[in-house]
Amino acid sequence: MRQALDETERRIAAVLLASPRASWREIGRCLGLSERTVVRRAAPLYADGTLRATAVRNPVYFPGVVPMALRIRCRPNKIRQVASALARRTDTVWVDILGGGDEISAIFFLDGTDARNTLLLRDLPATDAVLSWTAHTLLRVFPAMFRWTAGLLSADEIAHLAPDPPAEPPAPIAVNTTVIACLTEDCRVTYTELARRAGTTPLAARRHVDALVRGRVIRLATELDLALLGAHVEALLWISVLPGALEGTAAALSTHPQVRFVAATTGPANLLVALAVTDLNAVYAFLITTIGALSGITAIDTTPLLATAKRTGLRRRLSG
Repeated sequence: MRQALDETERRIAAVLLASPRASWREIGRCLGLSERTVVRRAAPLYADGTLRATAVRNPVYFPGVVPMALRIRCRPNKIRQVASALARRTDTVWVDILGGGDEISAIFFLDGTDARNTLLLRDLPATDAVLSWTAHTLLRVFPAMFRWTAGLLSADEIAHLAPDPPAEPPAPIAVNTTVIACLTEDCRVTYTELARRAGTTPLAARRHVDALVRGRVIRLATELDLALLGAHVEALLWISVLPGALEGTAAALSTHPQVRFVAATTGPANLLVALAVTDLNAVYAFLITTIGALSGITAIDTTPLLATAKRTGLRRRLSG
């Protein structure tokens, strides 16, 4: 992975965050670059793992999947081992070490209630390094915030990347299982390769991808270290909101340019927000201006992230 990106590489990465399957030509048209320049600058970022392309399932459309957020308190001298073990699990999507150094936040997509009960009643209690935990079921994930670009693109440039309007999700068919698996491995896979692996035609493969994305069955994602784009501070906000204000608060926050993730949850805090900003001053400004202007909020717990072990289903190497 790169330790730094230049301005052109950062803007290309921002386009790919907003539109993970954008073609080299589309990226060049958006940024005013030649297609050749885009290929020369972007392809090495995928080759060395600085950028990774994947897809994340929307649990709403997968019956039996139980989406949960866990806050797990651990012995500080064992927290890295616990985070790494959680990241190796196939049912974790995000795994972060929180600011106190003794707590992990993890998003799970558990395959049914038996898997949930096994995690909560067997796996965690049997782990000596785990002291306690709280479990929050994700009731709804708000999709508007998945257009985060680190402020590197203008409104006109973002308009070039406007997604197709949402559509009804497609009826489940066998080929979609293979298509989703391929996109999870690499969401920039060509339609020709996708067709070969799914046993269909490139045109049909394209239709399947369009239907899955427009139907919000999956979300295409570009994974990278956000610090490369100038977002040196990430934080989770566990927010308590009056029930009548929950929908409006979530909708307002999900369109904020510094917000990466918004979900309504069960538990004492009923809204989980992931924030990515330049520095701690920006966190403070967000709290007093954006959060302070929302009247339905009754309490907030702000937890900066120390390290990330997994993001969008892809493992990262814990530094240090």
